[in-house]
Amino acid sequence: MFKPNPMTLALMLAYSLAPNLAAAAPDVPQEGSAPVLLPAVVVQASSLELGADEMTTPVTVLEGEELRARSAATLGETLEGQAGTTATHFGAGASRPVIRGMDGPRVRVLSHGSEVMDASTISQDHAVTVEPLLARQIEILRGPSGLAYGGGAIGGVVNVLDDKIPTRVPARGVEGHVELRAGSAAREGAGAFAVTAGSGNFAIHAEGLKRDANDYRVGSGWSGGSKVEGSDNQTQTGSLGVSWIGDRGYLGLAYTGQRNAYGLPGHSHDFEDCHTHDGELHCGTHGDEEDGHDHEEEHGHGVPRVDLRSDRWDLRGEYLDPFAGFSRVRFSAGLTDYRHDEKEGGTVATRFRNKAKDGRLELQHQPLAGWRGVLGLQSSVRDFSALGEEAYVQPTITRRHALFLLEEKRIGDWRLEGALRHEWQDIEVEGALPDRSHRGTSISLGANWRFAPQYSLGLTLTRAQRLPTAEELYADGLHTASATYEQGNSELQRETSRNIDLSLRKTAGETTFSVSVYHNRITDYIYANTLDELNGLQLIEYAQGDAVFTGMEASLRQQLGRNFGLTLFGDYVRGRLERQGGENLPRIPAARLGTRLDARWGEHWRGEAELYRVARQDRVASYESETPGYNMFNLRLSYGTKLNGLPAEFYLKGENLSDQLAYAHTSFIKNVAPLAGRNITLGLRVSF
Repeated sequence: MFKPNPMTLALMLAYSLAPNLAAAAPDVPQEGSAPVLLPAVVVQASSLELGADEMTTPVTVLEGEELRARSAATLGETLEGQAGTTATHFGAGASRPVIRGMDGPRVRVLSHGSEVMDASTISQDHAVTVEPLLARQIEILRGPSGLAYGGGAIGGVVNVLDDKIPTRVPARGVEGHVELRAGSAAREGAGAFAVTAGSGNFAIHAEGLKRDANDYRVGSGWSGGSKVEGSDNQTQTGSLGVSWIGDRGYLGLAYTGQRNAYGLPGHSHDFEDCHTHDGELHCGTHGDEEDGHDHEEEHGHGVPRVDLRSDRWDLRGEYLDPFAGFSRVRFSAGLTDYRHDEKEGGTVATRFRNKAKDGRLELQHQPLAGWRGVLGLQSSVRDFSALGEEAYVQPTITRRHALFLLEEKRIGDWRLEGALRHEWQDIEVEGALPDRSHRGTSISLGANWRFAPQYSLGLTLTRAQRLPTAEELYADGLHTASATYEQGNSELQRETSRNIDLSLRKTAGETTFSVSVYHNRITDYIYANTLDELNGLQLIEYAQGDAVFTGMEASLRQQLGRNFGLTLFGDYVRGRLERQGGENLPRIPAARLGTRLDARWGEHWRGEAELYRVARQDRVASYESETPGYNMFNLRLSYGTKLNGLPAEFYLKGENLSDQLAYAHTSFIKNVAPLAGRNITLGLRVSF
């Protein structure tokens, strides 16, 4: 039976609608017309749909021109330059956000409020199955503001909003966009489209993307050559969704299919004979002298590759005034079938499989004694397995459930906020290891005080508990992609974080700024403790100890006349263990400080020049090397016009224009995969 590819369905729909696009094109304000007043940015991940300037903790929202200017091949690269946010950088195919020095399960990645159920929290070489070029808005909630999505999200939450399930019928019957771009560093070509059409109470949406990138060039002076071998990336993504939309709500269903193929730089066969003994690494030599085998012949030539396939169904709905006492009910559910094969010489060496179900229900109640809030239930089941040469984690089934409550009250210039969440988790493991169960309760109290026009002060106190993951409990084996031999600990207990977050903001006027400071003390912090290192291979054991994270983020923008604005920005985080005189935690980002000049010329031209310095990171953990600092110089330019009556935007981006050789301290493979060198990107986006 013929099973249509999602990209094929999406392209067929776009082709069928093409004759109507010009007729459906919206009018664009002409030069000299009255300025358009944009609505306040609403943070969907807040559950209460607050404005960004009403949050008690700092929030960054990327949308529109800014999102298009910063969109890259991975989510980590897209968010790299935002306050308090860096990336893991594992070649070109996999890069996950690092927020306030935390990554993995401490940073929750959401797709329209639903957890992305891929395998990216397990290891840095696993890609995030979210496509930034198809996002409508990306929200970064730093610190405890993400409590509604898990007590474990103590670093923060990234919520990627999309249009795959329509929530309204287009006013003109059809709307969408087509985007093409090309980049020089990896000779990358990418194309994306999205189209929504509807009539009456029904709407249908289709979107798709294809990307083809070769190995990328690095900055000048690298001893490893001019390119990172095995850093190529090929991606295909397609979605098809349909919704019923009424006066009081909507109900929609969407299917998303993603196919990725990318290399794993830095992979070495020299580690394949390594084993552990009494907390030390031992690596035998099984070359021609001993067994007559050649590893290159046995495994084939070239860098190992990941062949990723993800199929996900999403159900979303919302209904206003569902019954007495409640003003809104919102729900979502997802079914994910994720698989990726790590191949060597065309042969599957290890297969990772993640079959997951997740659901979320939110009920927003009518005000009670001035309090407005949301009561919610969240549940997920994850069936994870790894089979093959590097199956370093036993098959597990993780069941996680949670109840949560968020409340807010406004008293004059004050907005008070409270959140409570209780979650429980059961993990079944295959084999002789014991099953484990954990419980955790998290609470957060915050206040936002508008003490003067345009000014606000936010304070949040949080006690959050994170439950250990299956990988931290049961890992046992070699993982050559990250050059680690990992050992779990089935006796790990929950970790408890006590966080204070203070933010001062000025949100309007010629001078605006935001300054945030935080202090996070974590009892029984779970971390990868390096016990030994041999020829670049690290033996790590998941252990617990008390840790402290302290940091700040700041930005100040000054309007310079009618057309220009100057921004100063920077961030800093220090992560350390309290034992042994404050031993440093591994892969903590270095401090950053920079400046940005933005400009506007009339109705058509936009530009931005950015220069920032990433400091040397010499506060390193045991067996970890220092990372030199570097400067990064970027330029962005866009021109808005019309093509055949359709609004169009041409844009040009220049990144790392000084061609600096730069290393990401957050990466496991920083020395074998430096950051990209000079890259020029040319793009065109046409809307209808």
